[in-house]
Amino acid sequence: MLRSTFISFLLYGLLATAAHGADEHGIEAQLVKSLQAINDNRLDIALNEVNSLLRANPNFKLAQLVKGDLLMARAGGINNFGSAANAPHDQIEDLREEARIRLQRVLSRTDTKLTPRFLWQLDVRQKYVLVVDTSRATLFVYQNVNGVPRYVTDFYVTIGKLGTEKISEGDLRTPIGVYFVKADLPKNQLADMYGSGAYPISYPNEWDRKNSRTGSGIWVHGTPSDTYSRAPRASNGCVVLANEDLEKLAPYLQVGITPVIITNRMDWYNEQDQNDRQALLQEVEAWRKDWSNLDTHAYLQHYARDFSSDSMDYPAWAKQKQLVNSTKSWVKVSLSNLSIFSYPEQPGLTVVNFDQDYSSNNLSNRMKKRQYWIKKNNRWQIIYEGAT
Repeated sequence: MLRSTFISFLLYGLLATAAHGADEHGIEAQLVKSLQAINDNRLDIALNEVNSLLRANPNFKLAQLVKGDLLMARAGGINNFGSAANAPHDQIEDLREEARIRLQRVLSRTDTKLTPRFLWQLDVRQKYVLVVDTSRATLFVYQNVNGVPRYVTDFYVTIGKLGTEKISEGDLRTPIGVYFVKADLPKNQLADMYGSGAYPISYPNEWDRKNSRTGSGIWVHGTPSDTYSRAPRASNGCVVLANEDLEKLAPYLQVGITPVIITNRMDWYNEQDQNDRQALLQEVEAWRKDWSNLDTHAYLQHYARDFSSDSMDYPAWAKQKQLVNSTKSWVKVSLSNLSIFSYPEQPGLTVVNFDQDYSSNNLSNRMKKRQYWIKKNNRWQIIYEGAT
């Protein structure tokens, strides 16, 4: 009886396929083996698999639930996944959802040769980039190999209790956007709820603030010491990993450098992205040249009329640039360490980061700069610009 209800709930008809492709993902692979054994009515083998899983991860509540069901099934006392008497309904539903997502991760493995469409260009210093696909509760790690993103690994994650599209403080949602790791907070500086460490990310970013989104304290962090993992939606908005997974992730993170892109759904780089990237690079270069040539009129044409910086709208920006350029007899501008990220859920929006080296007859400086370029009427224009 347990076998049929497990099959109904967890799509056992596909588990044989899953088992063949799960070798490199230990937790999901072992869970699949246990459930496949249940599918085959080999409950002793299933119990051995889940016991092995629990020896390695004693606080893995989903595995504890499967073990409990198996023990009760031996005595004929259960006919559904997590249907033991007095089982807390909300907690069982959370574990059922975790089981579904973990199996989905195995059943729908990503083609590791594909490139996420968000990664248009990586700075040589960005050794790795993270992409969180919230629909699959998965954090992907890509390595920068001579400018080409290459898949490294991925991890199961938890996001906000109420999903994504964070708007305001305390809304229990995870933001969607392009962010960067801001800090590395060790375990000894944290409450137990954050697990083995935490990495704050840069929410709210410039686009969030431009759209009046509020809140703070969005971190990538671990789980409490008495918990292995949690349901796919169980955080207050953070991206949460099992502690052992966070420790595996840590070597890939560079404070102030590593991008963390959070999306509702993973999309893949295509020919249109390539064309848009080339057109954008041409516009960035034209912007640089027009500035260097002190062609203020042409320079300002690169800015959208709804442009803003941290303190100025377009009219104020234009007035300031006209005033400043009137004092210059010559200007040189060079850009280096350029990176470009296409913004999730915002068609035609990109984040461009670079180091800017500026010199003129009366001023020289070097700064890190970030621009947001938006495609309007088939032309790229700057909608935000500021130092980072």
